[in-house]
Amino acid sequence: MKELVQIGKIISDENRIKMLALMQREKELCVCEICDTLKLSQPLVSRHLKQMRKAAIVQTKKSGKWTIYSLCENNIISCILDSIQKESVQLPKIVSCTTR
Repeated sequence: MKELVQIGKIISDENRIKMLALMQREKELCVCEICDTLKLSQPLVSRHLKQMRKAAIVQTKKSGKWTIYSLCENNIISCILDSIQKESVQLPKIVSCTTR
């Protein structure tokens, strides 16, 4: 029950939905790519990612000094993301991190 409540809180924010849609579309992203693409501040994006990581929605891996984020295999969130996948085509193209 707590997991569902936590997921509900996460998907109640438009910026987090956009971030999830980008990760679904692009598979892997670093924080700077999310910030630059969605024009959000780094502290805000990092806070959202921390919440999503705590809820086991996103996972990380290290690539040199970079932390790369991707979606976890999660049946609940997959169902939700399937329903918003249509919206991801309206999101801007990824602003690639030139230093990664």
